[in-house]
Amino acid sequence: MNQQTGYDDLQTHIRQLKTPTIETWENQYSHRDYTIEMTNLEFTAVCPKTGLPDFATLCITYVPDQYCVELKSLKEYFLFYRDVGIFHEHVVNKVLEDFVEACQPRSAEVVGDFNIRGGIKTVVRANYQS
Repeated sequence: MNQQTGYDDLQTHIRQLKTPTIETWENQYSHRDYTIEMTNLEFTAVCPKTGLPDFATLCITYVPDQYCVELKSLKEYFLFYRDVGIFHEHVVNKVLEDFVEACQPRSAEVVGDFNIRGGIKTVVRANYQS
């Protein structure tokens, strides 16, 4: 049974969001597996229900293949979310989708560690394996 809530239709557009391009550069060590971890300690988005800001630490860990992600473009990508109403779960999955599309890594994990809101702490993890 589908229960109606005040959240219906708030997130149906997420996969179609036009986000900034995540740029890449050619990996000169693509013959080797190695791990890159990037952490944004000041990620912000907006609660789609209340319009209040959500704060998180967002961490991307990946094993590159042919391309590595350019950090300035990743920073600009993260800034895009500042004014976007989006659930925590959708943030993490959308970032993973866009990241994988940009650099086609061998594997990737995105972890969103969101600040406590209303006494509840949320940590969301999404993974990709080529």
